[in-house]
Amino acid sequence: MTKLTALLLVVLLSASCAVGPNYKRPGVTVPGTYRGAAPQDATQSAAESLADQKWWDVFQDKQLQDLIRTALQQNYDVRIAATRILQAQAQLGITRANQSPSIGAGTQAVDQRIPNTKPSHQYDTSANQLGFALSWDLDFWGKYRRATESAQASLLATEWARKAVLNTLVSDVATAYFQLRALDLQLEISRRTLASRQDSLQLTQKLANGGASSMLDVRQAEQLVFTAAEIIPDLERRIEQQENLLSTLLGNNPGPIVRGQKLTEQPHAPEVPAGLPSSLLERRPDIRGAEAQLIAANAQIGVAKAAYFPQISLTGAGGFQSSALSSLFTGPAGMWNFGGSLVQPVFTGGRIRSGVKLAEARQQEALLTYQKTIQQAFLGVSNSLVEYRRDMEFRKQQQQLALAAQGAAQLSEMRYRGGAASYLEVLTSETNYFAAELGLAQAQLNELTALVGIYRNLGGGWQQ
Repeated sequence: MTKLTALLLVVLLSASCAVGPNYKRPGVTVPGTYRGAAPQDATQSAAESLADQKWWDVFQDKQLQDLIRTALQQNYDVRIAATRILQAQAQLGITRANQSPSIGAGTQAVDQRIPNTKPSHQYDTSANQLGFALSWDLDFWGKYRRATESAQASLLATEWARKAVLNTLVSDVATAYFQLRALDLQLEISRRTLASRQDSLQLTQKLANGGASSMLDVRQAEQLVFTAAEIIPDLERRIEQQENLLSTLLGNNPGPIVRGQKLTEQPHAPEVPAGLPSSLLERRPDIRGAEAQLIAANAQIGVAKAAYFPQISLTGAGGFQSSALSSLFTGPAGMWNFGGSLVQPVFTGGRIRSGVKLAEARQQEALLTYQKTIQQAFLGVSNSLVEYRRDMEFRKQQQQLALAAQGAAQLSEMRYRGGAASYLEVLTSETNYFAAELGLAQAQLNELTALVGIYRNLGGGWQQ
């Protein structure tokens, strides 16, 4: 009869259903196209996206590729994220174990002498025992299965969080590298300008000494020299600090960084495909992670609701007990017991109801977080697309400005040497040209960092 009862319980357990809502992906409003996206080329598929490319295909500077590979291996945020996955895996194992019976075994041997005032009344006792115990909380209402479902979703969220770290790290390394190359370019411009202005100062001093120029021209020429010279130490400071930042991203102590292609040589397409907005829901790690958190919170509602129902437990024990080891495994020494219990909550002061409300509120928070993450993702992609297009237009205008300023500076120098203009005109033209060159370098940097932003916001970079 006992075996039959146990078999029936196992059958009922396997056929039982878990309380609580089953997860269903919530509906979201997805735009047909990204605002700011370029018109599709006739040969280009609408589903094609820059994020589908591997990061080494997007960033083709060999040195930058080496830096990214090093960062992916050594960066502390990546390593921390990996340990969190191990923690989540262990937590899943702990939670899943609640569905299985717990079995323990043990042995005991006790020899005892009972003292007495009369030696003839002293006697010895001996007890030897070997046994095992079993306990099993039957998951009839799906409490532990829902908890396992939640733990599995939490593990998945942790894995997506690691991919989000990779996505961010790739873009951070690329951005930091481009910023370093922009500072290198600005330093190159400043040193070249300083050398040119020092030559001009020497010529002006010679003219002043010969009476063909005034000391005012000399002082104005000195202003040009000092203006170019004062920028160099600040650029050198920023370069060293940028190298330190990049070294830290690589997981190294602060140190120098090996360069590759110049900022002006970095390849990038004038137009980048954004792909379909609907694909962003599957590609962006933060969106997938937010959905996994929503699944985990949804499963916790079932865990909370299961507390309304009876908790069914089975217990059993068996073994052998004898005063002599030689007779420990004989028939009379055997012992066993088997039992079950059913506990139905009757009055808990509203604790169970409040627990359900808490789980439902957390599920709503996770749902809103998921929807907000999607909205923020669309915002990020649209802004980066607009930024890239506008930065490209600005860079083209800045190139024209730099060319015009260069021509004006050359003409002013020629007019001054021919006596047709004062050195004030040279001062103004040289100042404008120097500012235009530095502005062009910044515009080129902005264009590249905007491209990195598109790649990051589209969810690229974590695919290995």
